[in-house]
Amino acid sequence: MSLEAKDMRYDVVIIGSGQAGTPLARAFARAGRKTALVESTHVGGTCINEGCTPTKTMVASARIAYLARRAGVHGLRIGSVTPDMVAVRARKRRIVEKFRGASQRGLEETPGLDLLFGHARFTDARQVAVSGPDGAFRVLTAGTIVLNTGARPSRPPIPGLDAVPALDSTSIMEVDAVPEHLLVLGGGYIGLEFGQLFRRLGSQVTIVQRGGQLLPREDPDVAEEIMRILREDEVEVLLNTTARRVAQAPGGGIALTVGTPDAGDRTIAGSHLLLAAGRVPNTDDLNLPAAGVGTDARGYVRVDARLETNVPGIYAVGDVKGGPSFTHVSYDDFRVLKANLIDGGSATTEGRLVPYTVFIDPELGRVGLGESEAHRDHRSVRVFKVPMSGILRAVEMDEARGFIKAVVDANTGQILGCAVLGVEGGELMSILQMAMAGGVPFSRVRDMIFAHPTLAEGLNNLFDEE
Repeated sequence: MSLEAKDMRYDVVIIGSGQAGTPLARAFARAGRKTALVESTHVGGTCINEGCTPTKTMVASARIAYLARRAGVHGLRIGSVTPDMVAVRARKRRIVEKFRGASQRGLEETPGLDLLFGHARFTDARQVAVSGPDGAFRVLTAGTIVLNTGARPSRPPIPGLDAVPALDSTSIMEVDAVPEHLLVLGGGYIGLEFGQLFRRLGSQVTIVQRGGQLLPREDPDVAEEIMRILREDEVEVLLNTTARRVAQAPGGGIALTVGTPDAGDRTIAGSHLLLAAGRVPNTDDLNLPAAGVGTDARGYVRVDARLETNVPGIYAVGDVKGGPSFTHVSYDDFRVLKANLIDGGSATTEGRLVPYTVFIDPELGRVGLGESEAHRDHRSVRVFKVPMSGILRAVEMDEARGFIKAVVDANTGQILGCAVLGVEGGELMSILQMAMAGGVPFSRVRDMIFAHPTLAEGLNNLFDEE
């Protein structure tokens, strides 16, 4: 919609069209609230454009290459596998554009909703100034303002970094050739997913992790099994290793100097460097002080359990408010605001059960309390664990790496959490999440009849007390 007026009044202004802002804008408009949705670049937020959708399409391509190379295990003979990164990238772009286009059309076709492209900044607690790409300048006034501006990859303070062509989680998906040797800084979700992905496409990969284990928030046995799987896939993993400095190598490529407390410094030569050591919120250019909106020391917007900031009428949803950076959390934030601001409810974020899946292969599905956390809290628990090699379906698929682990309240038998590191780990985790949400004790899951042979049948084995 083309708008000529410079000063506009709305009931609601939403800044950012991510997985909370987009459905929220449509919900407000359908409820009869005049709504403006301001987006700086493209509709869909991180998930559609630089996160879930594009990365998982590339993970799928890498898995096909992995399976093709292992065809002989299944008694099949095929030719050599040669990845075409231009074609992999084109497939990724097509899917992103399809999702982005459908989302934008849905917004543009919603009566009572204005989709505006431009850079938004607060001028006070009720006004937002928008500078459009066409040079237009608009001032939007509203009683309700919602921030959904997300986060972006961070750049660690490593000497020499500004002088080398470093990649981040967005730009690495635009390479047109398989890196010869990919150096990955960070052993979190992003580093592991991209590290394994490019190893399967043919890169030599080295992951540099500052801490003593991969995925620091996971139980040690989960992290150790993931490291074993990655090393089995010929990914080099360096723990307790700090990036000291980086430079352009004399013959081209990257020279990364790393150090450990015991072995001192050494230099690793690579062709590409991926920065996967965290994200920062997109709040630095919103002029939040003009509205009086408070942030924490890292720049994340502070909100209460109803997602309202310290300024009445201003809310924050999704990654910009800190906490778990997952699309499904952002979407649940939308549900909270819709329930409260449209439906007259009293929803909060307190006590919500947040699952997640790390899309390495095999997947790690996680929800609820971990074993380490239970011990730190001095909880009386029982821990059940079964290797994927003990699940017939996984063996039949030749996908028997990993395990399932569940933490159970020793007194009530209620399932408190689980970690499923295995084929379709996210799907198996979701079954246990449903049991947790429904208050189904572990014994009921143990005694259920699951179809044979399925992966779900492994839950019988998991809780077998014999």
